[in-house]
Amino acid sequence: MLKLENIYKSFKHNGNTIDVLKDIHISVATGESLAVTGVSGAGKSTLLYLMGALEAPTKGIVRFQDRDITEMEEAEVCRLRNHEIGFVFQFHHLLPEFNALENTMMPALIARMNKEKAKRSAVEILMKVGLETRLNHRVGELSGGEQQRVAIARAIIMKPKLLLADEPTGNLDSITGEGIIDLLLHLQRQEGLSMVIATHNEQFAEKMSQRMQIVDGRIR
Repeated sequence: MLKLENIYKSFKHNGNTIDVLKDIHISVATGESLAVTGVSGAGKSTLLYLMGALEAPTKGIVRFQDRDITEMEEAEVCRLRNHEIGFVFQFHHLLPEFNALENTMMPALIARMNKEKAKRSAVEILMKVGLETRLNHRVGELSGGEQQRVAIARAIIMKPKLLLADEPTGNLDSITGEGIIDLLLHLQRQEGLSMVIATHNEQFAEKMSQRMQIVDGRIR
């Protein structure tokens, strides 16, 4: 499903070059779950942004289903992000002026799906994440865990093949966070997704089928 080959990522800061990732090689099979652990600043988020075509590597190749993302035209990359890759971030990035249903529908509407079809798909997904009674509640009326469930529903409404989650429990208490991880794993198995989660929580990482740690920009 996903393959990273000889990946390096550097940033410029105040005239200096900061090497964040060095010589990264990763393969994620169809239906596999991978946990990426490491201390804050280790490069976990940067790695997920490379996997999801939100960032380009300084060197190396990112392949999605044998397609080299780094060689794609921008329009093709945008379509890939909208249709085939779902994102869940630490901060949910929901639109506060809209309710749970409208937030979930957004990727489908961006993809020019018929509004009624998008609504039906959003209702179905929100039921899967246990929010069937919260469809018309705005973001401010939802708990932190419920907001993250809406973000998960939004991430999978287009039925992506790959789900990327960057510290999805970072702003939640331990009990709510455990519920979110269990939900992600349930959806991953139910939908046949490949999934990569960046987390500093070792207990959550142990639930994944594969795990790796980033230390000083390299995989351990």
